[in-house]
Amino acid sequence: MVLWLKGVKFNVTTVDMARKPEELKDLAPGTNPPFLLFNRELKTDFIKIEEFLEQTLAPPRYPHLSPKNKESFDVGSNIFAKFSAYIKNTRKEANMNFEKALLKEFKRLDNYLNTPLPEEIDHNSTDEVQVSTRKFLDGNQLTLADCNLLPKLHIIKVAAKKYRNFEIPAEMSGVWRYLKNAYARDEFSHTCPADEEIERTYVTVAKKMS
Repeated sequence: MVLWLKGVKFNVTTVDMARKPEELKDLAPGTNPPFLLFNRELKTDFIKIEEFLEQTLAPPRYPHLSPKNKESFDVGSNIFAKFSAYIKNTRKEANMNFEKALLKEFKRLDNYLNTPLPEEIDHNSTDEVQVSTRKFLDGNQLTLADCNLLPKLHIIKVAAKKYRNFEIPAEMSGVWRYLKNAYARDEFSHTCPADEEIERTYVTVAKKMS
């Protein structure tokens, strides 16, 4: 598989976790992916990998991957945890509370996506920007915050619909704008797992409620 990051072409090898390749065992015994090998230097910690990419693929030739606004990283940090609790719940009487908790996190995300960022506001203009039109969490370019959140949103959208008949409310225009812009990008849409793969993964996770 080929991955384009900041306009740079990388060869990406997928790994069957049940059968690690001998090369990985030689490189980092006992270590699981992800890992990065560059000029024979091995990095196995994903934070160190992100830091390395930021330092190596740096301006002015490449844009920063880190978001400018801290809240862009924080705003979606609890969504997947709330989804996991919701999808694993087996008690019908508790289902509504778990769903409300998940919706609360989606609402927080929607509010953030619809609130203009400081750079979207022209203080010299008399026109007040009411609703953001940006494509992604931190602006019109993908950042590490999006790389972290978007795959989770895709999983939630598929698995929650299949096993809990849950859909992201249509009125959450910020979230739907965000997803639409993400699916329009090849680097996201071409690397998303198929819906059927997600459904198979969660078939034993999403227990029947009683």
